[in-house]
Amino acid sequence: MNLLKHYKIWFAISLCIIVVGMGMFLINGLNQGIDFQGGTSIQYNLKESFDTGDIDDAISNIEIDGQKLNASIIKTGINETADQEVIIRTTSSLSSQERVNIDNIITGLYPNAEHRETAQYSASVGSEIKTRAFLGVIIAAVGMLAYITFRFEIVFGLSAIVALAHDVLILVSVYAIFQIPVNSAFIAAVLTVVGYSINDTIVVFDRIRENVKFEKRPVYFDIASKSLNQTITRSINTSVTTLLVIGSLYIFGVDSIKELAFPLLAGVLAGTYSSIFIASPTWALWKTYRSKKQQHYKGVTE
Repeated sequence: MNLLKHYKIWFAISLCIIVVGMGMFLINGLNQGIDFQGGTSIQYNLKESFDTGDIDDAISNIEIDGQKLNASIIKTGINETADQEVIIRTTSSLSSQERVNIDNIITGLYPNAEHRETAQYSASVGSEIKTRAFLGVIIAAVGMLAYITFRFEIVFGLSAIVALAHDVLILVSVYAIFQIPVNSAFIAAVLTVVGYSINDTIVVFDRIRENVKFEKRPVYFDIASKSLNQTITRSINTSVTTLLVIGSLYIFGVDSIKELAFPLLAGVLAGTYSSIFIASPTWALWKTYRSKKQQHYKGVTE
């Protein structure tokens, strides 16, 4: 299969998703959770199964600064407490009296409810987390660029960074389009997807490097396409088994797990896509351009 014959289409598909995602980001912004924006988190063991809609309806009548309380109701718990524990999260900094009001509402609905813990998050801590998350991604990208440049060459490294930027933008687009709460799980999702994607990309690049050695006059798109055909079975098998695991977490997991599993599903798909349809054609375009430039320069000097 000539997988790179229509590389412009592959680029266009990614560009469309990113444009839509960035448009939603500019219009609605990201749904920042309390980890980044600050707020209050209250956890209960209700000692019985419950419907998140009932809790949402009950506490929505509470007013904070003249506005109704906007809170996320998240199911949690495992084993014997599965579907019995709940976390109420809001970006509002609740006073002690407002927290007491929520306690009264919960115990009114569920008489056996047990208050587990309450946590307050400040906006300054959230700002620091965002800064450190951004620095973490930048440091990871620079480290990968340095490693790939050392093991391969600079064109491979830059092509890999283009693919990583693609994956991060796709992931941010997913968060913006579906308004998934951006919290500490977001950092885990980004770093996981970056690591997964670069691993798959390096496998393809290693095969490209081996195939280049056997070509006296390399046609870079043909080499990249040949290398992809030789590694695509491995890429697909790895991705499918990974998606089966993450998909199981999303289908059978509680709400707090689903907030991480869904972006990971999108991220793994984006990472697989980028290693095949973004990184490889980017490398081939770059090498072809440099080759033509060198030939032109050689012709001029002669």
